[in-house]
Amino acid sequence: MPARTPRSPALTTRTETPATTGALSPADYLKKILTARVYDVAVESALEPARNLSRRLHNKVLLKREDQQPVFSFKLRGAYNKMAHLERDQLARGVICASAGNHAQGVALGAHKLGTRAVIVMPTTTPQLKVDAVRALGGEVVLHGDSYSDAYTHAVTLQKKQGLTFVHPFDDPDVIAGQGTIAMEILRQLQSLGSDHLDAVFVAIGGGGLISGVANYIKAVRPEIKVIGVQTTDSDAMLQSVTSGERITLNDVGLFADGTAVKLVGEETFRIARGLVDEFVVVDTDAVCAAIKDVFVDTRSIVEPSGAMAVAAIKQYVATHKTKGETYAAILCGANMNFDRLRFVAERAEVGEEREALFAVTIPEERGSFRRFCEVIGELPGGPRNVTEFNYRIHDGAQAHVFVGMTTHGKGESKKIAANLCRHGFDTLDLTHDELAKEHIRHMVGGHSALAKDERLLRFVFPERPGALLKFLSLMRPGWNISLFHYRNQGADYGRILVGLQVPDKDDKAFTKFLETLGYPFVEETGNPVYRLFLKT
Repeated sequence: MPARTPRSPALTTRTETPATTGALSPADYLKKILTARVYDVAVESALEPARNLSRRLHNKVLLKREDQQPVFSFKLRGAYNKMAHLERDQLARGVICASAGNHAQGVALGAHKLGTRAVIVMPTTTPQLKVDAVRALGGEVVLHGDSYSDAYTHAVTLQKKQGLTFVHPFDDPDVIAGQGTIAMEILRQLQSLGSDHLDAVFVAIGGGGLISGVANYIKAVRPEIKVIGVQTTDSDAMLQSVTSGERITLNDVGLFADGTAVKLVGEETFRIARGLVDEFVVVDTDAVCAAIKDVFVDTRSIVEPSGAMAVAAIKQYVATHKTKGETYAAILCGANMNFDRLRFVAERAEVGEEREALFAVTIPEERGSFRRFCEVIGELPGGPRNVTEFNYRIHDGAQAHVFVGMTTHGKGESKKIAANLCRHGFDTLDLTHDELAKEHIRHMVGGHSALAKDERLLRFVFPERPGALLKFLSLMRPGWNISLFHYRNQGADYGRILVGLQVPDKDDKAFTKFLETLGYPFVEETGNPVYRLFLKT
């Protein structure tokens, strides 16, 4: 396998390849798509304009709402079409598939509709939401391996042992034709939106079944429309294969966008993508998180990471090609999102859009330096910025290292902010694109400190407005020192803040008066055993 190397965001890779003997042409697939049986279980999903995103990008963005299918994914189209074309004796023996979740639900629903047994082999990394959904539809779940490819190998073994019929999630002409009905709907629905013009359709790629169906229909009917494939930086098997001219097996795949985590694409899907896909766009995790938020803003619906990849790619494509006035369609291919993953998505969405920048800043360990640093932030060029996160723990008698997050007014500002802070005497390291900092370090600032004498620990609720922190600092007595500070903006109209203050016993009355004058709700945690275990000297 060739080593992975960084690629440009958009890579044109379409090449005309000689027709393989016996291979289905776009015209052949057109017939199969027009006669596909999908509507026994699937619905014609809406094609909706993303008005907010369109205004921001100065291009018209249309969302194909496959997230609203009965199993919250497009996968039931291809699965049911394949099963509906099986012989009676094949159906009677039962079916089996390997899937990361969405195809599994499609097979389980189709089997229930057709009255046959369905065995579903899923990777052990599959979100529990999808496992439970398959079982609820009557599927017999077998968990095996860490990826789709591992599950597929085990499913083939079970198929032979039990005489079941394999329903492939992507590398099958009937499955591909079922997915192609999405493109058929898109082109028909364009007219109801007032124009049949479409410049490009963006399609997430795992094994390649969806983009193969979409590309075959569009290139047979409207060849001028671009078909652009989308993959993540850590699961780009199709792009590597097309670039190399042969199928490439990845040693490992990222699991954030689990619906597209495929180590090896199909033979048929590779052939089709190599010949019909115009370009590929590669997106990272932060961009996908930001796209999930974009979809929510426009639809009030939450899609899974794979479902948002097409939107992330449109944003990246527009930024790269500087387009205006064009029309793009994004297929929202799934919405099977574990609720607990939303914490991660919300954390990374702002960084993905570069609406938040992260920094490690060194400030002098002396009274007043914290306040001066906050004043410098308020005076940054381009207008005031909200501090979204602040982590600090006293450690050294000369210097303090703080982890800071703050809002930005646009992409590319983090370097300028870092340079400005340096000019004001605060050594600053830009962590906006540092994976270690974003994933771990921001949650690990703290620990015991021998310098934290006379420390009192309090949890405050601050109003989420400019000046709230400066009010706090201004009312403090000069002799008191902040020894710990942790704050993270949670999107509410108030902020929850943890503060360590070094207050001598003789200042108890003055400290009580300070809290009363401040007027912010608080809870003192100095006696909390957790504080004593992890933070107190």
